[in-house]
Amino acid sequence: MDESDLLAAADAGVACDGLRVERTDAGVTVETPDERHEGLSDADARAILAEHPRLVDNWAFWTDRAPDRDDYRAFLRWLEHADERALADRIGTTAREWGEVRVTTTVAADGTRTYSIRHRADADRDPATLEEIRDVEAADDLATTDADGQYRPLRTAPTLRDGWIAPDLDATSCPDLVATVYPATIANWYREREGELDVTHFDAAAARQSGIYAVVDDLDRAAIDWVASACCRDEMCLKRREWDAGEEDPIDVPRGDGEMPCREPCSLVVAAARAFTKQEQESPQTYEFELTPSEHETLLDCLDAVAADRSVRLADLGEGANRYRARYLQAKRFSASGPGDRAEHGHEDE
Repeated sequence: MDESDLLAAADAGVACDGLRVERTDAGVTVETPDERHEGLSDADARAILAEHPRLVDNWAFWTDRAPDRDDYRAFLRWLEHADERALADRIGTTAREWGEVRVTTTVAADGTRTYSIRHRADADRDPATLEEIRDVEAADDLATTDADGQYRPLRTAPTLRDGWIAPDLDATSCPDLVATVYPATIANWYREREGELDVTHFDAAAARQSGIYAVVDDLDRAAIDWVASACCRDEMCLKRREWDAGEEDPIDVPRGDGEMPCREPCSLVVAAARAFTKQEQESPQTYEFELTPSEHETLLDCLDAVAADRSVRLADLGEGANRYRARYLQAKRFSASGPGDRAEHGHEDE
């Protein structure tokens, strides 16, 4: 596409990154970031546009090569800070993070865009040392399991494995791949920007549950905050929670800092809420056993390590959550022959 194509579009008006072209009864108006000309003939307008090839090429990219999807186009413009930076300042390479992926955008002087995606942990690694992926099928495979080969039921959990790169992507394959790794996140991000994100709060989500999940509607109000604290912080999910207990009933738990909005309690939150509802319906009981201060520290550190998914090296015996220390405490205080017999408390192995 060239100046003639741009002039052909001027009847409807052109506005793109500081370039404005409009045809009126008085002639053609051409406006750039530095100058404005009115009442031009087509020949004069073409001559002026020829002096600004970068602006024309940029218009051609967004008109002809960018995907014909509003959410994808908005995402690509976000990647290169198009709403905050002039076109001249965007020439070169820019990187932005989306969840755990790092998307690098390279804008050439002729308007060509190329994109590269990798895990943010690999930001400084030589691309030659990373496994190349080329299509959405490969992206789906890498997002399915974590570094230990375990299935990832929540795609926005901070467990995306590293060690890969998707290089030389175009304006369609880049958002396609991101949307494969993080399904629906670009679409919901765009809806939020447009003021159209349809949020379903916990009370509405709970009310529509049926079968074994119908009990979720009975969860105490205070426990809903605990559900969000347990399931929806950044260390568990990279989405930014936009739902609350109800329309006028905010949850007093940090929402998260990510770009990707969460519009409703996900299936994992609902499943967790079911477990917590059943737990809250149990009658409290008193359990008595003696612990030394170090044993108390071990018990609390083990709980903290599990909650934070934190591993402790076997040789780190100074750590309360060390496996040797945990097993020693189990053998001493919670074994079948000890005073804290698990079978007494209804926790015998099945």
